[in-house]
Amino acid sequence: MTNHHATARLTRRDLLTAASAGILAACSNTPAKTASRLERGGARGVLAPYVERGEVPGMVALVARGDREELHAMGTTAQGSRVAVEPDTIFRIASITKPVTATAAMMLIEDGKLGLDEPVARLLPELAHPRVLERLDGPLDRVVPAARAITVRDLLTFRMGAGLLFDPDRYPIEKVTQELLGDGMPAPAKLVAPDEWMRRFATLPLMHQPGERWMYNTSGIVLGILVGRAARMPLDAFLRERLFGPLGMHDTDFSVPASKLHRFTASYLADPGTGALSLYDSPNGQWAQPPLHASGAEGLVSTAPDFLRFSRFLLGRGTFGGKRLLSEAAVEQMTHDTLTPKNKTFGAMVPGYFDRHGWGFGMAVVTARDDDHMPAGSYGWDGGLGSSWYADPRTNTTGILLSSRSWTDPSPPRMFREFWRHVHA
Repeated sequence: MTNHHATARLTRRDLLTAASAGILAACSNTPAKTASRLERGGARGVLAPYVERGEVPGMVALVARGDREELHAMGTTAQGSRVAVEPDTIFRIASITKPVTATAAMMLIEDGKLGLDEPVARLLPELAHPRVLERLDGPLDRVVPAARAITVRDLLTFRMGAGLLFDPDRYPIEKVTQELLGDGMPAPAKLVAPDEWMRRFATLPLMHQPGERWMYNTSGIVLGILVGRAARMPLDAFLRERLFGPLGMHDTDFSVPASKLHRFTASYLADPGTGALSLYDSPNGQWAQPPLHASGAEGLVSTAPDFLRFSRFLLGRGTFGGKRLLSEAAVEQMTHDTLTPKNKTFGAMVPGYFDRHGWGFGMAVVTARDDDHMPAGSYGWDGGLGSSWYADPRTNTTGILLSSRSWTDPSPPRMFREFWRHVHA
């Protein structure tokens, strides 16, 4: 019992710190045991050793430069399995859900069902009268009224005033938030229904004034609930109708149907000290049935070819297959840094991250070439269960790496860093 809880606490804090920092994180049928025969060169040459050493059971890497694609599937769908990872293997993409949810919100703004700068209280009356802690580390009953309303823009830019602090021992508000809403790990089977989630969330004070500071994760969940209410249908249904269907993303959803479970991976957590893997979720686990609450922050599964379609839609400035799904102006807003220097002053962030990065709508934006050679103007995000996606509009390049191993160390995982350095070498 003690070891289980210690592990859960560590993975929640470290896994999500890694994801929040944006640290970086189609073709072979070769199982892991024969990885030594994999051809060398390209992304395969960079990544195959991680499969050979057993550090990751399986992964798919995709690099698209214009119409040219390099796609490699490596390893197996689970430890000890003989089922090879294929180009269409399905992975949990966790926080890469966030830019998808932001896209849904922008569609509703263009439909006239939401206003970018309107208060969210019109559709989320639970947030009509927000209160704010006097001190972030203070008692929950020491609050002041919010200086202004929370807006749709605040949710898109993660400036609503609530988010993960990664230190419940220091901050009473985070400890109570975990007790009411969960510990932050992607866990669809444990989420309460959206209306009940909002009811519980509204009992808590905000951590900062609306618009004051960037804070990770919570805005994505609230945005997903807002999308559902504005669309008058659940978030997952709206995405299937307006985005996944038109883009041909037929393997992207918030659960995996029985007919596709043979293509779904197991998910593993890595011990930060030894690197040993422990099972987090099996293919027949939490994503094997539709959730009560499709989380706009972390709930999606997808494939590399599917997500390439989403990336090309953004690189196409809102068009795909000759059809416009979103205006060019909306994509411009989504993919440019929206944060002020004050917004970026957040002590729980990995130090120095915002020196070269910013935040658009639901995704990170590179503001100056970073240590992994990611060029300025690139945008994308990472998922703490082992995924990473970024696009460079200047060169029309997309990189996608989906794996079955999470990371728990707040420093960049070497496998992901080497992949991105290959992409942008």
